Amino acid sequence: MHSTAPVVERAFLVAVQLRGLRGGLDAESSLDELELLAHTAGAEVVGRAVQRMERPHTAFYIGKGKVEEIVMAREETGYTMVVFDDELTPSQQRNLEDTLKVKVLDRTALIIDIFARRAQTKEARLQVELAQLEYLMPRLAGQWSHLERLEGRIGTRGPGESQLETDRRLVRTRITRMKREIDEVRQQRALHRRRRSRQGVKVVALVGYTNAGKSTLLQALSGSDVFTEDLLFATLDPITRRVRMPSGNEVLWTDTVGFIQKLPTQLVASFRATLEELADADVLVHLVDITHEDAEEQYATVEATLKELGLADKPRVVAFNKVDVIAPSDGTTSTLTDLEGALREEHPEAVLISAAKGWHLETLMRTVEAELAKAEAPALAR
Repeated sequence: MHSTAPVVERAFLVAVQLRGLRGGLDAESSLDELELLAHTAGAEVVGRAVQRMERPHTAFYIGKGKVEEIVMAREETGYTMVVFDDELTPSQQRNLEDTLKVKVLDRTALIIDIFARRAQTKEARLQVELAQLEYLMPRLAGQWSHLERLEGRIGTRGPGESQLETDRRLVRTRITRMKREIDEVRQQRALHRRRRSRQGVKVVALVGYTNAGKSTLLQALSGSDVFTEDLLFATLDPITRRVRMPSGNEVLWTDTVGFIQKLPTQLVASFRATLEELADADVLVHLVDITHEDAEEQYATVEATLKELGLADKPRVVAFNKVDVIAPSDGTTSTLTDLEGALREEHPEAVLISAAKGWHLETLMRTVEAELAKAEAPALAR
């Protein structure tokens, strides 16, 4: 009998630490995050390597000596794929696969793969497929062939076209179709948002690094079931719940896809329809996992992404989550002073909460209501 158990990929992780580069996670911390991504994608991590260099190698991203080290590591680790922490050029990926004789992925491909696994609704699947195709397009030569399956038929090659030209044309056609369908989704979402606005319904959007606890918080506030899982990118589709605030007013709270450092541009672009929910929210609640050793960098990554999306000036409330982990008694401010460091100094107004334990959620809601009132005041003055 043949085993029906899925084959678990054995992943070897590689990162480059550029000398003199400031900002973001260091290479080791970034590899820790890449390991979580690999685990979320279903792989077992069997080894890792970091190379410090002035600039990435043109042909292999890492130096040839490091490539040879990774080749030799295969006998000891038995890796079946190598994952790089930064996006590789198509030629770097081909050169590495030719030398290492295994599949080579970069962080972008890994994140897109996780999104593809997580996509449940038609909208999410559309957005993920668009990201996959945008990523695939420049990598067609020498890696993908016979993409007629995208169109569901054979014999689509035009007169005088090579296989590569045919593949590119098929992908471009599919991309155009995907964008058209996603535009329809965007228009539908915009219609719903206008209807909510006319009804005077306030909207609060939860933002934060992936796995910060947004879905757990939404579940705690609304008292309704929201899918939660201790893996990266558990939520892809916006989930909206009606929450009764301390004033008695009802407000819509929306959970959106989590952010991460080096979030692929293809995903930001294709998830535009989803991320537009943030633009129309009245207030953003930026949830931070205060227990994470890289909490400051994660906070900065989310803020940088919001700035990219043109949301830097959107009213927001910062909430430090998971305080029950570092202050198991009651999560009071005094017990956390030494643990929060610079992030607390930068945000003295931040609300300390535990979504899992339900600590200080009323304080959070009152703070949000105060921010909603401030945001509404200029509108009334007009």
